[in-house]
Amino acid sequence: MIRVLLADDQALVRAGFRALLDSAPDISVVAEAATGAEAVRLAVAERPDIALLDIRMPELDGLAAAERILADPRLSSTRVVILTTFDLDEYIFEALRLGASGFLVKDTEPEDLINGVRVVARGEALLSPSVTRRVIAEYAGRPRRPAPDRRLRDLTDREREVVALVGEGLSNEEIAARLVLSPATVKTHVSRAMAKLRVRDRAQLAVVAYETGLVAPGWMQ
Repeated sequence: MIRVLLADDQALVRAGFRALLDSAPDISVVAEAATGAEAVRLAVAERPDIALLDIRMPELDGLAAAERILADPRLSSTRVVILTTFDLDEYIFEALRLGASGFLVKDTEPEDLINGVRVVARGEALLSPSVTRRVIAEYAGRPRRPAPDRRLRDLTDREREVVALVGEGLSNEEIAARLVLSPATVKTHVSRAMAKLRVRDRAQLAVVAYETGLVAPGWMQ
């Protein structure tokens, strides 16, 4: 059973999400929070598999709550998904940098919400190729720090290629086709790169690809 913490300051939104999630035989909403601070307290108390956090909440916003949850060693197995009204929020990139596993738009289709929770529970990132492109595009023009090459020094050339393609939003199957490899081989490269870079999932791997310059601002053209 996938145990979910749901945090949103609007009771009606929480009720709707809870009804949808509880309708799935393998998902259970174990707690609801109306503020970010309450979400952090309940996360510690309930140890959910997934915390669905609205990005705008009183006391602590979703970003601050996500940071506290992801930094708490007691919650190392809890994954965070950000809920937002729009499909490109100014805080999404920072949420991914902190370790969030992705985000869901509040008007997402019911089946996409349920499937999204299952995807994150499996340890994957809930970040579609189109969203990856738009997040990177949004921040590509911002001032960047010098590329921290030391973060990439332990990667093989092939692993760098794979990380760059993850940063472009490609799936394992798409990367396999691009590099003429098997999906299983790509999965191995992704796993090794994640271990070497000490990131939690593909979402953070995409952030690293952008931050280190593996994905250039002009790649989308």
